[in-house]
Amino acid sequence: MVQKAERVASPRSRGGKPVGNVTRGTTNPNRMRRLDRWLAGPQAWRLRTAVEPLVIDLGYGASPTTAVELFERLQAVRPDVRVCGIEIEPERVRTAKPLERRGLSFHVGGFEIPVPGKPVIVRAFNVLRQYEEADVPEIWHLVQSRLAPGGLFIDGTCDEIGRRVTWVALDPARPLSLSFSVRFGSFKQPSDVAERLPKALIHRNVPGEPIHTFLQAMDRAWLEAAPLASFGNRQRWTQMCRTLRDAGWPLLDGPSRWRLGELTVAWDAVAPRREDSYQGP
Repeated sequence: MVQKAERVASPRSRGGKPVGNVTRGTTNPNRMRRLDRWLAGPQAWRLRTAVEPLVIDLGYGASPTTAVELFERLQAVRPDVRVCGIEIEPERVRTAKPLERRGLSFHVGGFEIPVPGKPVIVRAFNVLRQYEEADVPEIWHLVQSRLAPGGLFIDGTCDEIGRRVTWVALDPARPLSLSFSVRFGSFKQPSDVAERLPKALIHRNVPGEPIHTFLQAMDRAWLEAAPLASFGNRQRWTQMCRTLRDAGWPLLDGPSRWRLGELTVAWDAVAPRREDSYQGP
């Protein structure tokens, strides 16, 4: 999923064509492991309790590797999971077809998600990053409208080998949270992850915006935890998270996730300030 994407076609005027644009298809094995671990961990209940265990990997790229990995990881949670990889570029789908098996299939399409059923998870990683910020609310709304009750849409971004990862999680009604997941040793200070913020936030990392305030708070807490560096970055990161929580930031996870280099904060605490920012359908 052309280096500069055009504005996405309106879903009301697409004329039956896939909704979206062809984008760069760059991908690498294990690039999505941090998100997959989160989906198979604290979010596994969504898949376990789903009436229909349908999962969508939207815009998997030039290689279907990450879609195959998602399928194999989620099988451990729900053996009858059905993962559908969706790409707007037909040649990418043709390349992936030989890897189909029971529970794993590949389809041509876009944000309209042209498969039967209501997905419990939709993952779109490094896709919206290549669109305009103004396109994000409409695309979010369209994908949310396809979710099953209790479903989750993940709009995320990561570096080339998955060392710095961020994602927004949305349910059918609204954005819920922003998550960070980093490999220890891949950054000097936590705000280094800013270059991998999702499209809805990447241009908002400026003074006066909540995401900028939060990243600055992360950096301060990281510096304050420097005495723990001799015990390892895991201990230092965990203390940083505790400091943020104690300062009133609404963190939604705890030490078991912090030790993995993760942190999840409520969306309302970091959402863009502008009146036209997206809050829900």
